[in-house]
Amino acid sequence: MFSCKQCFRVFTPGNVKGKVFPVAFILDALSLYDQGFSAPACVRLLKERHGLAVSDSAIETWVKEFASVCTYGRMRDQVRRIYSPQQVIRRAKLYHRQVYEYALHRGKLDLLLAPKTEHAHLAPIRSFLENMLLECPHALFRNTDRASSNKADFDLAQTMISAKQNAATRLASLVLPTVQDNYKRHETLQNFFLLNDSVTVAVEVPIFFLPEDLIHMQERLDFKIPLQMTEAITGHIDFLQVRNGAIHILDYKPDAPTNKPIQQLTIYALALSRLTGLRLYDFKCAWFNEDGYFEFFPLHVVHKLKR
Repeated sequence: MFSCKQCFRVFTPGNVKGKVFPVAFILDALSLYDQGFSAPACVRLLKERHGLAVSDSAIETWVKEFASVCTYGRMRDQVRRIYSPQQVIRRAKLYHRQVYEYALHRGKLDLLLAPKTEHAHLAPIRSFLENMLLECPHALFRNTDRASSNKADFDLAQTMISAKQNAATRLASLVLPTVQDNYKRHETLQNFFLLNDSVTVAVEVPIFFLPEDLIHMQERLDFKIPLQMTEAITGHIDFLQVRNGAIHILDYKPDAPTNKPIQQLTIYALALSRLTGLRLYDFKCAWFNEDGYFEFFPLHVVHKLKR
């Protein structure tokens, strides 16, 4: 909570009106609950973290109130039968020029990639995500070119960008007003998405694209990829989602309406296609903030050369 030094009124941040508790406190309660803690356990943990006392019934009320945006609620009970709150998220610190916290959600991967579901064919993504927890080639990330700074000049003539509002923009609108430190925007969004939406399966995913991968995609698949490579290109995907029969690669950009990281996201998709063995057709890319979500198909960026 904040107080005005002139009028001494107390107020809470964010766009959720009429709340006694700060919105950041409520969002933390939702995250603890969706992680799998019971309402009484959430009460105890919130008291330890924030020094504020809240009732079990208040937490249950918040869960119902935010169910339309915190869509993980419909999966929570199933996952809770398999994983404890301490087991459901797996994390690894990556020391790649700067420190990244790579994390994946085991419960969502179980349910979304289960056999006979619309995403069953995307199951190789899970093997890759789990392998990177233990077998990430860290040395590649310390001195190589980064996808975010690569100057590839892709032909975007056949690329259509779809602008929309969706669950990602709604969640960003809810979370970002509670973040006082701009350097924590990515981290706060990532943690909230991973715990509270129904489709984000991993964050800060490390990827790499090798010169031999480029040769394969140019010569064997006839893709038009204007890269000149003598070493690996590396990067970290902000958000990885599984929904609507595809894998979605998302990048949070504070200036999303004027920023177009198409090259960066396309390289992410090319790398992930090679690392998982999945078709580029199975990937969509997007960047977003609270004001807009901008989506495209990476396959259209590297369309096959006409013979």
